[in-house]
Amino acid sequence: MITQEREAGLMRALEGLGHGSASVRLRAALEVGTAADPRCAGALVARCAVEPEFFVRDMLTWALVRQPAAVAVPMLVAELGAECAQARSQALHTLSKIGDPRAWPAVTRALLTDADDTVARSAWRAAVVLVPEGGARELAAVLATQLGRGGRETRRSLSRAFVALGEEGMPALRAAAAEPLPAVAEHAIATRRLVRDPDAGFEWAVDEARRIMVGGQDGTG
Repeated sequence: MITQEREAGLMRALEGLGHGSASVRLRAALEVGTAADPRCAGALVARCAVEPEFFVRDMLTWALVRQPAAVAVPMLVAELGAECAQARSQALHTLSKIGDPRAWPAVTRALLTDADDTVARSAWRAAVVLVPEGGARELAAVLATQLGRGGRETRRSLSRAFVALGEEGMPALRAAAAEPLPAVAEHAIATRRLVRDPDAGFEWAVDEARRIMVGGQDGTG
């Protein structure tokens, strides 16, 4: 009887993932995540692609992290080829939280340079988590092609990725700092400052970069 009741409760929770009320969807995602039943992984992945509320998506990610990686990771990797940008972005975000190295080959250059800023930012975060030993410099070279891209949040996100790579990313940043495009050079110099001092604020690093570009001296090495 208890098993039947639990099964019925799980089915109701799965139905609740598509409810019109965000609070109901949030509670449903919590219940599905608490159950951690592998049969629910597909429904969670599918909902991530269309869920409009950030806090509900965050709970969906938590629920997927509780799934066996052998079940969730292949489903999330499959989502990386979806036409829907949110599907790609949420799959990358969740893969970064799971941290399973088997997902690394799926974090392609196409995703790292995706035209959608949200997808690209998620790809950068996932890449620095999943990159295998010995692969950081190659990753940094790809990330460097995105320096100067987008607005403040996108640039700050890329800088954070370089901070996570540490010294392995410095050669790519040094090369980019010499680029003739001011936006690229400024972003590269600011990011180098942040790698040297991760506790410094992004705005401070950008101001320093602008000062350095005017003065022509960069002491970050």
